[in-house]
Amino acid sequence: MEGKMRQHLLQMLIENGDTFVSGQQISDELNCSRTAIWKHITELRKEGYVIEAVQRKGYRIVSSPDRVTEHEISARLKSDVLGKNIVYEESVKSTQEIAQKLSYEQKPEGTLVVADEQTGGRGRLGRPWQSPKGTGIWMSLILRPEIPLQKTPQLTLLAAVSVTKAIYKVTGLHAEIKWPNDILINGKKTVGILTELQAESDRVHAVIIGIGLNVNVTVEDFNEDVRKIATSLKIESGNETKRADLIAAILEEIEVLYREYLNKGFGLIKLLWEGYAHSIGRRIKVRTASQQLEGVAKGITDEGILLLEDDNGKVHSIYSADIEIPGT
Repeated sequence: MEGKMRQHLLQMLIENGDTFVSGQQISDELNCSRTAIWKHITELRKEGYVIEAVQRKGYRIVSSPDRVTEHEISARLKSDVLGKNIVYEESVKSTQEIAQKLSYEQKPEGTLVVADEQTGGRGRLGRPWQSPKGTGIWMSLILRPEIPLQKTPQLTLLAAVSVTKAIYKVTGLHAEIKWPNDILINGKKTVGILTELQAESDRVHAVIIGIGLNVNVTVEDFNEDVRKIATSLKIESGNETKRADLIAAILEEIEVLYREYLNKGFGLIKLLWEGYAHSIGRRIKVRTASQQLEGVAKGITDEGILLLEDDNGKVHSIYSADIEIPGT
């Protein structure tokens, strides 16, 4: 109960920005005494919040720590379903593993697992993903769409569009999507998306969308061999970003497009994805498990499959592959 009250107080202060919130207003909304308010303010200050208190004016937040706790995210969140159940861990091996377990335990759609540090993060094909403490967003979201199994790859593309839109909304940075699951800024990887299924042959039980996003990572945080291919929002913008602001924006963008997708299908997401795409219309090299191809990326199908036209005019459907743009 006290935790919920403190979260509500924090939300009031964050929503009012530089404007003071009177003690009477807080007391009325939280249905608590002035003494209780002061107790919660004291606890928030211990957590790193700088809160100004002025007699006959009230309280306002001067600065807040860059944290990704349930309180920080919930205080900023305006979604209806996504993120209403948040599981925060300071350090985990993988948020995907925790989300998989929670999904099997029938936790509701929209459950979010988020960590301040991830020690065993992974991307496509089991590749390691660096997740230094306190610098990025490492999170996994549980969705339970009633869709055919073959349509689930569309949700990776939906997530990529949502994250790209959220990055621009919060930072002003223009990002591009590299099929199927990377987001680039100035040609360097900033975000990786990993989508995993819990399904039977005729039914999707859950889709777990894992998102790893380099937010306040510095050049020095990257291993030497990664620096040429990876970047972060801080490196590209020169500014630090409050991770909770970005998480809330991502969830809100996903929810809008997810609702559109369930009601009207993949059409709008396909158009948006192609608008943000890094490689559409460009010459690419494709490496699949069985072959290497080169040609022009023509777009994606309604199922989210990449189309490549080779030099003989033959169009290939690419379901899973590594992509390289020659000369970059």
